[in-house]
Amino acid sequence: MKKVLILGAAGRDFHNFNVVFRDNLDYQVVAFTATQIPDIAGRVYPHELAGRLYPEGIPIVEEQKLEQLIAEEEIDVVVFSYSDVSYPTLMHLASRSVAAGADFWLLGTEHTQLKSTVPVVSVCAARTGCGKSPVSRLVASTLRAQGHRPVVIRHPMPYGNLVEQAVQRFATIKDLDIQQCTIEEREEYEPHIQHGTVVYAGVDYEKILRQAEKEADVILWDGGNNDTPFYASDLEIVVVDPHRPGHELAYFPGEVNLRRADVVVINKVDTAAQHDVETVRQNVRLANPKAEVIEMACRVSVPAPEQIKGKRVLVVEDGPTLTHGEMPYGAGVVAARQCGALDLVDPRPYAVGSIRGTYERYGHLTSLLPAMGYSAMQRHELEETIHSTPCDLVVVATPIDLARVVKIDKPALRVTYEVEELTKPRLADRLANLTHRHEHALV
Repeated sequence: MKKVLILGAAGRDFHNFNVVFRDNLDYQVVAFTATQIPDIAGRVYPHELAGRLYPEGIPIVEEQKLEQLIAEEEIDVVVFSYSDVSYPTLMHLASRSVAAGADFWLLGTEHTQLKSTVPVVSVCAARTGCGKSPVSRLVASTLRAQGHRPVVIRHPMPYGNLVEQAVQRFATIKDLDIQQCTIEEREEYEPHIQHGTVVYAGVDYEKILRQAEKEADVILWDGGNNDTPFYASDLEIVVVDPHRPGHELAYFPGEVNLRRADVVVINKVDTAAQHDVETVRQNVRLANPKAEVIEMACRVSVPAPEQIKGKRVLVVEDGPTLTHGEMPYGAGVVAARQCGALDLVDPRPYAVGSIRGTYERYGHLTSLLPAMGYSAMQRHELEETIHSTPCDLVVVATPIDLARVVKIDKPALRVTYEVEELTKPRLADRLANLTHRHEHALV
């Protein structure tokens, strides 16, 4: 029996365990490690989910204890199981593991994907913040327009009680309140729900899939954190970002997604430099010459641009896009600049608690505020940071109405963004061909 340590971030790691190691007598998973997401370490993957071989569950510890765990527990294999990491970061972890005496594994997609009884369309990305979510919404709306019943299954974000979150179904905004969703969860679920699409998420993705199949004729895998799909997909759509040219070939598993893609969406071509768009286009051809390439604009919508002009504004952006996505700005900064803001106020001197810690960890963030909200305490700290930052107007560019979960005591304006296809054939053609082939196969 090999002793296994799984490096994770409360998502892919649990899935890899469930499909590869749970009930497998050839392996003993000693622990998970945690990174990227706050307040995960110190918890336990519960025995109700871990199975009969783990009556006490499996501990989750800080990744920094990697070498200590390998030595103390005599670990044979370290399994890397999270996403959106640069190749230097990935190989530093591999070197630390091998130097400490363990093997270092990357599990292949075929070993970790579940098969569905209905067609599966996956939307993934090369990096966090490429604009995958609006592309997912476009796919869902297109499928509905073609007469289908799509159900979205979202990449995991299990920040609460893992047993209670094993299978989650969201059909109304009230469901988000009942299940005490974080800001990060709401940002991914709420826009789909508002468009009438049921969303599933959770921890046990075999159970999630079987329940979703009962009400869907197409499953839409809405990937997160540039991870690979948990389900074998009939059509793999991958989004890349020309604002970060070269990242599509420099991060794991983003490059895996790129090389597997049936369709590659080059997003944000309306705001990126043309030479950067061309760099990304060439990299796509190099890595995956068989993929169909579609270009899209990411249109920012401002309901009252006159409110921004000449004002000192505090811009609040989507948190993960700015943090481990490493984007220096998002749609809010684009809107503020396009609408003639006098100044973008730097909130760093006024940040409190974990928000201050976020700035310390991510030094590229300056004149904007990431909407961090993984816990009630962090949402309070976000609220206090907004309260303390002197400005004329708060420009909110999060995918949700932030004012529903955080009190904003200043004039605020919410900006939104959606994608627009600029090339032909369009995604609708590929989706129609996919569902037609499946229907023909059933006849």
